Amino acid sequence: MQIDYFFTCASPWSFLGLAPLRETARRHGAAIVCHPVSYGTIFPATGGLPLPKRAPERQAYRLVELRRWRAFREVDLVLEPKHFPVDDSLANRTVLAAREGGADAEKVLDLAHSFQALLWLEDGDLSALSTLAGRANELGLDGAHLVEQAATPEIQSLYEKETQAAIAAGVFGAPTYMLGGELFWGQDRVDFLDRALEQRGAA
Repeated sequence: MQIDYFFTCASPWSFLGLAPLRETARRHGAAIVCHPVSYGTIFPATGGLPLPKRAPERQAYRLVELRRWRAFREVDLVLEPKHFPVDDSLANRTVLAAREGGADAEKVLDLAHSFQALLWLEDGDLSALSTLAGRANELGLDGAHLVEQAATPEIQSLYEKETQAAIAAGVFGAPTYMLGGELFWGQDRVDFLDRALEQRGAA
């Protein structure tokens, strides 16, 4: 069984849902394929708005929900990072470069988690090239090479193709998990994904 994981590194919801996603996949013996995509492209194509353009009421409630989920997940989440909003396209493409370069699937997930944690736990800058390379190095990957690959026309083109494929599949928010063509939007939908995996396993 394969779970397609659509996300962006700058999403706190992607970060909050990744650990439960991985634990659920492990229990069911399912593989996770990372699809870092551009929500700057997805939002206007699917009727969404980037955070700064949302109504004040929506922005305020988002913080309420983040506080709730921070407590529920028992994660020391930084609610308002100093480097947010941030252009996370380089971070996303670096994860994509790791995947395309043949890195172990778990290592690719580790890299995605490390980048997410950089912003949401450590208040770091996701757009800093040297920082991203350093995080990859800490995982035993060739950080300089991955960041270099992330800037190539090939990876940039693939990033755009993956984003368009996500839109075609019906993806509109982050994170989105897809199992056999069925979408589960939001880190709070991992329980439903769990049930779907159990049903498929039983079948």
